[in-house]
Amino acid sequence: MKNNYELSQKNNEATSVSDVVGIALQVAKESGASQSEAVASVSQGSSVAVRKGEIETVEHTRDRGLAVTVFFGDRIGNATTSDYSVTSIRQAVKSACSIARFTEDDPCHGLADADLLATKFPDLDLYHPIELSIDEMVNGAQRCEQAALDYDRRIQNSEGSAIDSQEGTEVYGNSNGFMGENKKTRYGVSCSVVGEENGNMQRDYWYSVARNFGDMQDVSEVGKTAGARTARRLNSRKISTCRVPVLFEAPVATSLLSHFIGAISGGSLYRRASFLLDHLGKQIFPEFVRIYEQPLLPRAIGSRAYDSEGVVTDSSDIVVGGILERYVLSSYSACRLGLKTTGNAGGIHNLTINGGDRDLNGLITDMGKGLVVTELIGFGVNLVTGDYSRGAAGFWVENGEIQFPVEEVTIAGNLKEMFQSILAIGSDIDTKQNIRSGSILMDSLAIAGQ
Repeated sequence: MKNNYELSQKNNEATSVSDVVGIALQVAKESGASQSEAVASVSQGSSVAVRKGEIETVEHTRDRGLAVTVFFGDRIGNATTSDYSVTSIRQAVKSACSIARFTEDDPCHGLADADLLATKFPDLDLYHPIELSIDEMVNGAQRCEQAALDYDRRIQNSEGSAIDSQEGTEVYGNSNGFMGENKKTRYGVSCSVVGEENGNMQRDYWYSVARNFGDMQDVSEVGKTAGARTARRLNSRKISTCRVPVLFEAPVATSLLSHFIGAISGGSLYRRASFLLDHLGKQIFPEFVRIYEQPLLPRAIGSRAYDSEGVVTDSSDIVVGGILERYVLSSYSACRLGLKTTGNAGGIHNLTINGGDRDLNGLITDMGKGLVVTELIGFGVNLVTGDYSRGAAGFWVENGEIQFPVEEVTIAGNLKEMFQSILAIGSDIDTKQNIRSGSILMDSLAIAGQ
C-alpha cells in the first residue's frame, strides 16, 4: 500500500479504485485515527427512453465517489469526495477527522470484529459488460413499446419504454486489514402503456432486469406483457365495502416482506419503533412459512460475498416454521441491542420466502371468492403499530375465476394479524428484485369500497 500511495502522490491521482481506498486508510492512520474504513466506487451507464416511437431522452452517466469514516475512540467522523486526486483524498480524511472532534461518544461506534470479516470471495457471476450502441438501445425500446401498442386496439397511448445499461466497481476496505472488490453490471427494460374503452382509461407496465443482458426477458415479450396487463384492467369497477380473502400478486407481495424486514431491522428495534419488538423466538407467520437469505446466488440482484462492513455473508434462515429466528443487524445496531451482527450492514441479500406448489391461477382457484391485488398505491404503513392501509387495484374473483377488474379500493389491517392470516404462498416466485416472493394469499382482510 505504501508503494501505491507514493506513486499516486507523485502523480497526484490514484491509479485505481483500490488505491483510493488504500490512500484514505493510510492517511487516516497517519492522522491518529484509532480505526477507519473507506469505500470507493466508479460506475458508468447509458439509458434511453422512447415514447410513441420517438426518442425522449438519451443519457450517459459516469460517477465516482469516496466515503471515508474515521473513529477516534468512541467518536466518529464522515466525509465524502468525488475527486480522486491525492490532495482531495487527504482533505476528505482530514475533514472526517475534524468532524469526529464534535460528535458525541458512543461505545457502539467502530468496525466489525476482525474475525467476522470475509476471507474468501467466490465468483458470483455478477459482471457481464457488453457494448450497446445508442441505436441498439433505441431500437430495443421502440420494439418493446410497439409490441405493447400492437397487443390490443384499445391501447392508444404510451407512457414510454426505456432500456438502461450500468456497470461499476466498488472497493471497501478498513483498518482491520480487509479489502474487497465488487464488480457488477445491471441491465433493464421497461414499458408502460395506456388503454381506453367506454371512457375508462387504465395504465399498467412490465419490466425485466438482469446482471447479464442475455438473461433479460425479450424486449417484445416485455412489451406484450405490459399491453396485456393494461388491456385486462379496462372497464374496472368499484366494489362495495367487504371483508374477503386477498391474494397479492407476486410483484406486489414483495412489499409485504419489505415491511417485515423493516420491523426486524436493527434501527427500528433499538429505537423501539417496531411492532415486532421482543418477538425473537415467537410465532410471526403460519408454521409452513420459511424466510431466508441467499446472498451467494449467481447473477442475482442482491448477491454479495460480504456486507457493507466487510462481514462475510452466507445463506441463513430468518423465519423457520413461522418462528422469528433472528433479526437483521449491522455491527452498530447489534451492539445497541446487545447482540451480534448478522452480516446485514447495508440491507438484506436475496431475501426469499418459500413457495408452495400452486401458481397464481391455482391460488385464484383455491381462493374461490375475493380480491386479487396487482397494484398498491400510497404508503399507509405504520411500522410502530403495524397498522396497514393502502389503496389498491386488481380483480374480483368468484367461483375460483376472475370476474372483472377492480379499482379505487383500500385494503386495511394490521401487519401482525395479516402475517398470521397467510393461507398460501405461490410457486410464481418473482426473481427481479432483492426480495423474492410468490403470490401471497391472505384470509379475510377489510376492503373499503363504495
